[in-house]
Amino acid sequence: MKIQILGTGCSKCTYLFQAAEQAVKESGVSATVEKVTDISRILEYSPWALPALAIDGQVKAAGQVMTADEIKAFFPK
Repeated sequence: MKIQILGTGCSKCTYLFQAAEQAVKESGVSATVEKVTDISRILEYSPWALPALAIDGQVKAAGQVMTADEIKAFFPK
């Protein structure tokens, strides 16, 4: 699984990145977490707001800072 945090590098983006890393660690899923800060790459995903969370190339949430538990809800059971 590939988790991408889409954002320009603000504090909310950083927090979301850390929460995603924590969610992966706590759940034990096999995943990589990547920051995407290049605006042209961000626009490829068409997020409706930033920061955004994408899993395997699909935007799951945007415009909110999620906790690790909220992110884990997107993981396969």
